[in-house]
Amino acid sequence: MYVSYGLRTYTQSMSQVVLKTVVFMGSGKTLVAPWGGDARVGDRVLNHVKTFLQNRNGKLGESTTVTHDVTVLDPIEAFGEGGALAASGAQISSPHFYYKGGDAPPAMDAMRDVIKAADCYLIVTAEYNHSLPPGLTGLMGHFGGSNYAGKCSGVVTYSPSPWAGMRAQMAAKPFLAELGCLPVSALCGFPGVSDLFNEDGTPKDPANRMLKQLPKMVSQMEWNAVAMKNMRDANGLPTGE
Repeated sequence: MYVSYGLRTYTQSMSQVVLKTVVFMGSGKTLVAPWGGDARVGDRVLNHVKTFLQNRNGKLGESTTVTHDVTVLDPIEAFGEGGALAASGAQISSPHFYYKGGDAPPAMDAMRDVIKAADCYLIVTAEYNHSLPPGLTGLMGHFGGSNYAGKCSGVVTYSPSPWAGMRAQMAAKPFLAELGCLPVSALCGFPGVSDLFNEDGTPKDPANRMLKQLPKMVSQMEWNAVAMKNMRDANGLPTGE
């Protein structure tokens, strides 16, 4: 790109930032309700979010583009048979931060490494009993706050109802802030999920105004994630001195 200022012309190079983005799925539900429907309607939302991030080519100003290297951490897999956290359970009977270095199960160490290497976190969650699902808090809470520190997060909630899981949205913000991955202010909540998305996550009506929430929230997350990544790379994390 060439930028002209009066009689002088400057070359402005384009740069690309690839954010390591961990998506935490909140619901671990596998039971179909008596009235039918999906075992976990949130899979529609998760599929939509994954596709959006994988195709994302965000812009920061005139010279920086942002893409995402996405990893999904799912409580059904993590706590299921053979999962990295199966022996500890969502009740966190053996949190990673209680092990001496090198003593934790290798799969738990591997999950910690993915979380620690991330630049930002995107939470996709239902609302359970007007709050956060235990699968989400158990999954994230297994690992100490130092792994999340100096990073940012965004939250996507959903519901079969018109309220889009907004009470979980409000519960997530202090939870994430205390872990150290500060949530952005933009809200993203999808109501009536089965009416909004097909099973593969494609929107039934691409013009539906509710879909505009995700790009807005992710744009905020990218801005913060890149700024915080630059600070970590240049200065490390705050020492408290």
